[in-house]
This record gives sequence, C-alpha cells and structure tokens, in this order.
Amino acid sequence: MIKKILIILLSIIVIAVLGLYIYIQSSYNKTYDWPAPALKTSTDSTVIARGKYLVEGPAHCVSCHVSGFADMVAADSGKTVDLVGGVGFTMGPLGTLYTRNLTPDKKTGIGRYTDGQIFRMMRHGIRPDGMASMPLLMPFWNMADEDLIAVVSYLRSLSPVEHAVPEPNWTFMGKAVRTFSPTFKPIEKPTPPPTAPPMGPTKERGEYLARSVANCVGCHTKRDMMTYEAIGPEFAGGMEFEPWPALHKYMNVDTTLWLRTPNITPAPNSALSKFKTVEEFIARFRQGRAIPVSPMDWGPFSRMSDEDLTAIYLFLHSLEPVDNGVIEVSFKKEAK
Repeated sequence: MIKKILIILLSIIVIAVLGLYIYIQSSYNKTYDWPAPALKTSTDSTVIARGKYLVEGPAHCVSCHVSGFADMVAADSGKTVDLVGGVGFTMGPLGTLYTRNLTPDKKTGIGRYTDGQIFRMMRHGIRPDGMASMPLLMPFWNMADEDLIAVVSYLRSLSPVEHAVPEPNWTFMGKAVRTFSPTFKPIEKPTPPPTAPPMGPTKERGEYLARSVANCVGCHTKRDMMTYEAIGPEFAGGMEFEPWPALHKYMNVDTTLWLRTPNITPAPNSALSKFKTVEEFIARFRQGRAIPVSPMDWGPFSRMSDEDLTAIYLFLHSLEPVDNGVIEVSFKKEAK
C-alpha cells in the first residue's frame, strides 16, 4: 500500500514538473500586440542635436550599444564610435543579452523597423517582434515625447552600418524568471510628463533625469539580482555587481573585484555628502572614470551640461536621507 502511494506521489511530481517545464518553454517568449505611441521622427537639425546630447550624455546609449570593449572604452573617453551593438552582457544564471545595432541599417539595425515599433520599445518595453524586453535595462518609458523623438531622430541620422547581433541566449532559469517576474513584463501604464522639464538648475529637471533618462535610481537602489526588483530604499545604494572577468582582464583589473553602488541620498555618511557644494559635484563628474570597471557611466555623464548636473544635485538633496552606513564601493567576497 505504501509503495503504491509513493508511486502515485512520484507520478504527480513528475507530471507537475513536466507541466511546469512545458508552460515555461511556451510562455517565456510570449508576444504582445499593443498599439505604438503616435510619434514620428524629425529631420530638424535642432531636434537631432538634442538627440545627440541625450544619446552621448544623460541617456548614455553609447556606453553599451558598441561592438566590444575597445569601442566601449573609446566611447567612454568621448570618441565617436559606431553604435552597432553586439556586446554580450552575462546575467549570471539567467543567460546572456546582446546590445542591439542602433544604426539605421535596413538589414541589421533600426532601419528595418518603423518609428512606431521603436517608440513602442522605448515607451512600453515591447520589442519589434512583440516580445517583452527587460525595461529596466532601457528605462526610458517615462521620457517625454519630445526627448524620445529627439533620440530616435538622431539615431536615424547616423550612417547605417551592417552588423548582425546575436539574439538573447536565455537559460531555462532565465526563461522561468522571464515567465513569472513582473520585471520582464511590458510597461502597461507609463506616466511620462506632458513635456520635458527645460534644461536648467531645477529640482524638477533633476528628478526627470535621475528617474527617466540617466536612470540613477536603477543602479543606486538595492535589487534582487535574479529579478532586478527593488529590495531597498531608492537611491540608497547597495546594488552589487559581480566581476565581469572578460572586461576585468581587458582593463587589467583584479577579476575577483566586486562593485557596489553607493548611497546618494543626503545622509551624513553617503557618497553625496562628500560634495559640499554643487561646484565640487560637477568637478567630480568632469573628472570622469576613477575605477576602470565601474558600472557607472562616467564618460557620458561627464559630458552633461552644468545645468543638468546641478539639477541632479538639487534633486538628490531633496530626498529623505537614508542611513545605510558607509558603503564600500569595491570589495571581494570571501570564498565559502
């Protein structure tokens, strides 16, 4: 009798596991047929110039959409590189994502997509093929229409470069997380402002940049590294980045070095507290990269205007202080 019960229980477990496997394999690549925003690109030189500033500065597209480490370093230093994509970002047990070709090539770049498909990707996190992307990696859903138009208009103005990029390589665990985690679902109800706050030293402009363009909140918030959902106070730091061995070796940096984002709320021990004046804050950004493998986009951010950097400084100082103690930015994990 006991043997029969065990066989029945084992059969139920096997069926449940098999059912879950089939469900995940058939659901992780679900597609969404959502309407695109009614936005159109422009050939106006002023609009394109605004897009260039965003792409090379606060929106930091040039940090990732390059072909490899050499171009990544070159773009960080301010050199012009083709935004052809192809860098593979390993996401631990979830798999590997590859940055896309942003040039207007009609075979491998954004030239094969309509304005609507691109704007839907930026506003809702839905790829041209209908699959959901990972919006946190491209967190522009609350950018104002005029800035979305400027960015895509600038990208449309670039010289097309044919450069094929691999599709994402999801592990089974990655497919499971994609299936069940809300982080990998489209942005259903974005709340962009009617217009972008004008460039100027205002708290409103700073919040817009910190949340919807430069994405300070994305990294300077502790997150679950499986789902990327926030598990700590916003802007209080603590998000950990494991070593990227290939990049660390390329930059001649210890491959066991982990990095952690600092607290940028106005708490007494925070990173923000080191800068007593806005001039000191701006000077630090103008200095650029200090840690060669820092995930901070120091290169693009170093090229932001004084007005935008001042705006971010004012916004960060308007936040409630969160005392996280002293956060060590670089560290090594003890072997278990």
